[in-house]
Amino acid sequence: MTNEAREKGAMRPDWANRNATTRTVWRVGVGLVGGLVLAAGIVMIPYPGPGWLVVFAGLAILAVEFSWAHRTLTYARSKYDAWTDWLRRQHLAVRLLILALTGVIVVATIWLLNGFALVGGWIGLDWPWLGSPLFA
Repeated sequence: MTNEAREKGAMRPDWANRNATTRTVWRVGVGLVGGLVLAAGIVMIPYPGPGWLVVFAGLAILAVEFSWAHRTLTYARSKYDAWTDWLRRQHLAVRLLILALTGVIVVATIWLLNGFALVGGWIGLDWPWLGSPLFA
């Protein structure tokens, strides 16, 4: 679908095109839902699971109504594909290094968000170093 068709509301359901109020409600709803899904996906990227899938889903929701989101989705998908192609061509040591760095980021953010102290408290471990300096 072209940006022109998107701007004319070709992807809106019939009820959303009735008047200016329903068009505004539709745009705000798409913006809120798409924005929340996109934000959740961005938070999930470094963690095991569907982070990038959720990012692309959020952009796809936003692309229903916003042409900038469609352009961003196309750009992000091309860059993601280029990254995975590059990573596939790398030596195993490079891929393992990137995996290790990702693991360090995950562990650091869980620690900074006090996840280790929370779980440690559930099982009776009250070690001070488990606690985040942000929540001291």
